[in-house]
Parts: sequence; structure tokens; C-alpha cells
Amino acid sequence: MSATGARAAAAARLAQALRERVLAGPARSRGRSSARPSLGRPRPRTLLAAATALVLLIAGWFWLRDSSLVAVRTVEVTGIAGTQGARVRDALEEAARSMTTLHVRRGALDTAAAPFSIVKRIEVSTSFPHTMRIHVVTNVAVGAVVVDGKRIAVTSDGTLLRDAPAPVTLPEIPVRSTPAGARLTERAAVAAVEALGAAPSALRTRVEAVQTTGDRGLTLQLAHGPLLVFGDAARFGAKWAAAAAVLADPQSAGASAIDVSAPERPAVSGLPDGAPATGESDLPTLPQGTTDPTVTTPAPTTTTSP
Repeated sequence: MSATGARAAAAARLAQALRERVLAGPARSRGRSSARPSLGRPRPRTLLAAATALVLLIAGWFWLRDSSLVAVRTVEVTGIAGTQGARVRDALEEAARSMTTLHVRRGALDTAAAPFSIVKRIEVSTSFPHTMRIHVVTNVAVGAVVVDGKRIAVTSDGTLLRDAPAPVTLPEIPVRSTPAGARLTERAAVAAVEALGAAPSALRTRVEAVQTTGDRGLTLQLAHGPLLVFGDAARFGAKWAAAAAVLADPQSAGASAIDVSAPERPAVSGLPDGAPATGESDLPTLPQGTTDPTVTTPAPTTTTSP
């Protein structure tokens, strides 16, 4: 190749290289412009300022939480009345006034209510800035046991309300030995209070005596009414529903006993002379909260006393 041809080829290569560089320049520029700038490490002074602000914020919250600006000044206690209710309210109010609406010490409130067996639990809410509301859920007495000559009220779960007077209207629950703890433990006594707890209120207030025997099991005597034979300690809701159905049937008026140990087939006995030999009654709706899918409409059977 001549010198002239070599110079021409070199010039062509240079021109091509320049063209490629010019074309590649905008792409590299776009790549550099789209890339995020790298973030440098925060300065120590910035970190110190952030930490100081956080500490001050936390300290301010703790100061406000326990300050007089949000102190409890109004205490509303609901759900309990009577002489013992006044004592419970005083104890809860005293504990509540040592708190703020932003710092409720639930343990202290529970401790204040603990000496009163009538208190089942408490529900607490607050309204900013100075009001606390406490609702007392009470234990409901369904019967009474006699301990050392003193009647003690007892709830449906067997809790003994040792500091609450037992009304004379509560039926007495027989026990073989003196209850030592906070609850009944004898099986027959526990079954009796469970049965009373499952009763519709209109019928529970009519129960005047409770007994458990070997042949009939659990029985409950209604005031100015028949003896209800419950048998074993099961399906109390269904048994009460069956008893209510039979009691509502005019043809069963005057019966001395209603056996609902099998609630699908309640049996009536002790009808006065001249009463119908047979009768039917529809099983009413079970008491609220009770379900028993095995219960069907009962057809009372009738027997006569010898």
C-alpha cells in the first residue's frame, strides 16, 4: 500500500472512532443523570440532635402521663348497689384517684376489689382529661349453704360469697361437710347450683328446696308447685325448658311432680282426681344462651298417685 493509501485508511479509522464516541456520549450522559447520588453518612452532630430529641419526647410523655394535668378527679362506678356496693365504690374510688387517665394501673384496681367476693370482675375506661368509669360485674347468688349456723350465698359456679348476706329467699344447698375454700367442691352441691344458674329467673325465684337422692338424683321443689325431678347433672337448659312447657299446660295443673330427667319425654305424676289422663304441651324456646339440638317437642306422660 502506498503512503497516500495508508494515510487515507488511518484518517478513515479516526473518523469512525470519532463518530462512535460522539454517538456514545449522550447515552453515557443519560446514564449518569439517571443514577441516584450517593448518600453520605450522617454527621455525628445530626445523630446527636436526633437522639436528644427522642429522649426529650419520651421524657415529656412520661411526665404528662403522670402529671396533675390528667389526674383522675371524677370516678363513676356502676353495676353495684346496696350497703356492700357502697364499700366497693369507696375502695375503687380511692384507688382510682391515685391514677391519671393516661396511666391506669389495672392491678391496683383489681387489688382494691379483691376483698369483696361479690365482685366478679371490673371493666375500666377513661375520658380525657379527668374521668374514669368503672363497671362492676357482680357474682349473682342462686342459693345458700349453711356454715357454722350462718347462711352463705353461693353463685352458679360454686363461688362462696362469704362477705355477702344470703337473702332468706335463696334455697338452701345441702352439703355434707363445711366448705373450706372459696368454692363448693362436693359434686352434688356443684350440680345443684349449676342447675339453679341455668333456670329462667321466673322459675329460679320459685325454688324453695333442693335435694339429691340416690333414686331420683337432683330434685327441686317449687313454692306452691310441683317437685321437679332433674336426675343427673346434664342438659339443664333443656330440662328447664321442658319443665316450663309442662307448667304452662293447663292439663298439668295440680301435679305433685314433673320428671324432666329425660326432657324429650317429661312425666307428670300426682294429678288430682278427674284430671285428663293424657296431655300435650309444646316445648318453648330454650332460655337465652342455651342450645340443645337433641330436644324435641315433649309429650308428657301421666301417672296417678295411689
